[in-house]
Amino acid sequence: MSEAWWQAAARVSDGGQRAQALTRQTQLTKPQGALGRLEQLAVNLAGLQGRSQPSVERIWISIFAADHGIAQEGVSAYPQEVTGQMLANFVQGGAAISVLARHLGAELELLDLGLAHEVAALPGVRHLKIAAGTANFRHQSAMTNVQCAHALLAGRDAVLRSVENRMDLFVGGDMGIGNTSSACALASLLLNQPVERLVGAGTGMKSGGLQHKIRVIEDALKLHRPHIKSPLDALTRVGGLEIAALAGAYVAAAQEGVPVLVDGYICCAAALCATRMNPGVAPWLMYSHRSAEPCHQQLLDALDAEPLVALEMRLGEASGAAVAVPLLQAACRLHNEMATFQEAAVSGSLQ
Repeated sequence: MSEAWWQAAARVSDGGQRAQALTRQTQLTKPQGALGRLEQLAVNLAGLQGRSQPSVERIWISIFAADHGIAQEGVSAYPQEVTGQMLANFVQGGAAISVLARHLGAELELLDLGLAHEVAALPGVRHLKIAAGTANFRHQSAMTNVQCAHALLAGRDAVLRSVENRMDLFVGGDMGIGNTSSACALASLLLNQPVERLVGAGTGMKSGGLQHKIRVIEDALKLHRPHIKSPLDALTRVGGLEIAALAGAYVAAAQEGVPVLVDGYICCAAALCATRMNPGVAPWLMYSHRSAEPCHQQLLDALDAEPLVALEMRLGEASGAAVAVPLLQAACRLHNEMATFQEAAVSGSLQ
């Protein structure tokens, strides 16, 4: 049986360039370690990008939109029409990520992988329409094997477009009503944790709604757990089209040598899938923020991730990652543009 594309080896960080960057950090006009994690970020990016002076000026953001059949169980505070309406808002430039991408000068692409409700073709949107949203995973598998495979490929193709455009950084984002239920179910399976320890309010469910959400997801997991033999099984049975696309994107980015800045809760669920499917992906992922969703910290712990910021965000759509991009840019600019002790004729440490 031939190897699936997502099992192919990821690239390896360039140890030589990383070492050069680390040496440069010791020569800059500051005490060693004085810039804290900014120094570590620059050195890590140097290794990933294969250049001693890294850059995060060319940013590619792909937003994957799709709906979830589990929303039929009343687990979201918003109707599924919102996904299509928000896609139009992205196009018009009125969404949070639209504003942030514009000010970053980032390339923002929008992909419709499967909305539950038909929408007219929108300019600039890639309408792939793998399915009319996922099936209701309380009663059946969210996706077929073929649908999940197509979604994984949609993520890979987004990364390949970023490579063609010579981007420095890939960022993926999500939009889909019902996706926190999917992410919670996925996390429960992959972390082997009870749903009640993971579930959150998502788009704003009240306490009674939260208890209902827990019951729905627990019912679903009773159906699916006996059939889960691999991370891909979990993704197919309780995941979403956009979550699968994100997982595919993360794997492809590692294979193509493109650093990734991971967004929040949904994206971390996808990242956990990706790293379980292909462990070589892990070094290529940086984590932007810790969200207000209860499960997110547990996902970060499982990923051995230290996010850059914690702003109690829970919007999705790559907004947290976009907010954190300037920190990566600052790390690179300080690393590249600060003078060395020799250049500035400044005496170094006596110790």
